[in-house]
Amino acid sequence: MARRLETQLDGVVLIEPEVHGDDRGFLVETFRDNGWRELGVEVEFVQENHSRSGRGILRGLHFQTRPGQAKLVRCLRGLIWDVAVDLRRDSPTHRRWEGYELDDARHRQLFVPAGFGHGFCVLSDQADVAYKLSSYYDPTTEAGIAWDDPDVRVEWPISEPILSERDRTAPRLAEIADTLPW
Repeated sequence: MARRLETQLDGVVLIEPEVHGDDRGFLVETFRDNGWRELGVEVEFVQENHSRSGRGILRGLHFQTRPGQAKLVRCLRGLIWDVAVDLRRDSPTHRRWEGYELDDARHRQLFVPAGFGHGFCVLSDQADVAYKLSSYYDPTTEAGIAWDDPDVRVEWPISEPILSERDRTAPRLAEIADTLPW
């Protein structure tokens, strides 16, 4: 059975699965609906994505507006610094962020509820990341904030990230806060 590890962000959950290993390898149950519900995470996933990125690449901080999109993130190979930023106006942790190491050794997963910005940077030579989503990707509702927003002040463990054009030109939270549905 997996263990729920508390975070400092309202609704964000770090999950540490039970790993069954021997000299042949290992088995990890990465998702079990009733097990997650027992851990207090009730969500229905409808899509799963897989990305591969090299050292120094930073993706984020992304989110979907209406209907919002919860994510279950895990690192299949390598090591990433995974970040969640609470964008919900009425949340006790509004505008706070936390970062978590996810890797292929501990198999931890991060549940990020709708209403959060999410991003990660790669700390290993290469990383494969899988994430389950609670709503379908819709390019008309995709959005993001600047990875280096001075009002949020995420402390990334890399100084010169490799960014997409989208991430390089993302707005500050202050520029779009009034348009967010949460």
